[in-house]
Amino acid sequence: MIKAILIDDEVHCVDTLNMLIHDFCPEVQVMEQCMSAKQGLSAVKKYEPDLVFLDIEMPVMNGFEFLEQFDEIPFSVIFTTSYDQYAIKAIRFSALDYLLKPIDPKELITAVQNVQKQKLRPSPEQFRMLIDQVNNRGNKFTRVAIPTSEGFELIPAEEIIYCEADDNYTHLFLKNKKRLVACRTLKDVEEQLSDFTSFIRVHHSYMVNLNEVNKYVRGEGGYLIMSDGTTVNVSRSRKDALMKIFE
Repeated sequence: MIKAILIDDEVHCVDTLNMLIHDFCPEVQVMEQCMSAKQGLSAVKKYEPDLVFLDIEMPVMNGFEFLEQFDEIPFSVIFTTSYDQYAIKAIRFSALDYLLKPIDPKELITAVQNVQKQKLRPSPEQFRMLIDQVNNRGNKFTRVAIPTSEGFELIPAEEIIYCEADDNYTHLFLKNKKRLVACRTLKDVEEQLSDFTSFIRVHHSYMVNLNEVNKYVRGEGGYLIMSDGTTVNVSRSRKDALMKIFE
C-alpha cells in the first residue's frame, strides 16, 4: 500500500483527486487532504508518506517553495497543476511526474505506475535541478534527467544518438556506446526533449537526433544510418516531414 497525502488549496480539486484515487488507484491510501503547504508540512511529519500529490500554485507557499523546506525529500512527488508551459517543461526535464487539471483518470493511473516502477525515490539533485530551472527561467535547458529503475541519470541531450520504444520503456543509445533504459514511454521522452529542435520522431518506435544522422537511404519509408552505424527505419507517414527538414 502506498501512503499518500494531497496538498491543494482548492477544495473541489483535492476532493476530486481523492475520489479519483479511491476509484482508480486502490493501491494508494490517502492519509490526509491538506488545504495549504503549511498543513502539508505537518502531514508529512505526522504520516511519513510514500507519495505527495502537490499543487504548484498556492498562496503564501507554493509547491516548489514547499519542496525547498526539505534538505532531503523523503517521498515521491506527483505535481498537480493547471497549464503552465515553463513549469511543465522544468518538471519534464527533471523526470518528475505531473497531472494537468482537470485530472484524467488514465493519466493518474500512469503517474502512480511510474512511481511504482522506480525502486528509488527521486534524488535531491533531481529536485535541485527542478528548483534551479524554475527560479532561473531565462536559462536554457541543456541536460535532461532520465528516470531508470535504479533512480535517474542526468545527461546532456546532445549525447543521445537515438531512442527506441519498448512498450512502457524507452532505450536511449548514447555517443559513449552506453544504453539507458528509461522508465517512460517514447511519447514521454519525446515530450521531454521537445525543447531541442534536433530531435524528431521518424517512426512509431524511433526518435533520432538529426545531428547524429550520417545518411538517408531511400525506400517506401527508407531508413537512416546513424553515427554509431545503427540503421533506423523511417515510417511512410513521417517521411515527408523528415524530407522537409533535410531540404
